[in-house]
Amino acid sequence: MNPLDHLLRSGLVAGLDGWRPFPRVLGTEAAGTVLALGEDVDGLEVGDGVFGFALTGGGTYAETTVLSAPNTARAEGLSMTVAATLPVAGTTVVDVLDQLGLPAGATILVNGVGGGVGLAVARLAAKRELRVIGTGSTAKREHAEAAGVQFIDYTTGDVVAAARDLVPDGFDGIVDMVGGTSLRTVAPLARDPRNVIAVGDLSVPELGGRFVERRLDRENLERSARLALDGVLAPRDHRGPYAL
Repeated sequence: MNPLDHLLRSGLVAGLDGWRPFPRVLGTEAAGTVLALGEDVDGLEVGDGVFGFALTGGGTYAETTVLSAPNTARAEGLSMTVAATLPVAGTTVVDVLDQLGLPAGATILVNGVGGGVGLAVARLAAKRELRVIGTGSTAKREHAEAAGVQFIDYTTGDVVAAARDLVPDGFDGIVDMVGGTSLRTVAPLARDPRNVIAVGDLSVPELGGRFVERRLDRENLERSARLALDGVLAPRDHRGPYAL
């Protein structure tokens, strides 16, 4: 489940799902076994394990669904549980760091590093030899530091002051997972406002920054799969009672 799923479920932005009326089956991403192929589908076969995006932007909360072939890739070597987490989150991680395009040795701030996407951004950034500073709550420290992050606990002090202590000259890039007031607090820490990339807050251009440019094609899905096989994208399995 992703923030987009929750937004569609709320009905607040009906245009995101083509103004289709309720009731309907929700869900934007899935993993499973190909049962049948449409016409002119290349590179996939019946029986393949795959993961990808729904054809119409919904319908994956079901035993069977229809995926968009250009937005579907083989899940070779991956469990279906892991593969199902990759279409949205995995490609976001790749996209945001590709968009920044920072060289080895550059310094980034991941605002909200403790979530699944934030941690994965941190891991991939470290793999690309970037220095990673991350903000999060106390409970997120252990996982963030295990990913190589220099951690700033926003519950215990002034985030801006702590960040400036670590990086006095400002950050080469900022990846924001939080939005709102938190985004506006950390955005001035960037040396170039265009290198503030927001994953969820569409108002980021007001600050001179950019919203993440998404690429949901098979190539990008395959890139996220390789990162999962390498352990860079490593979703954690939390089992227990949840409610929206």
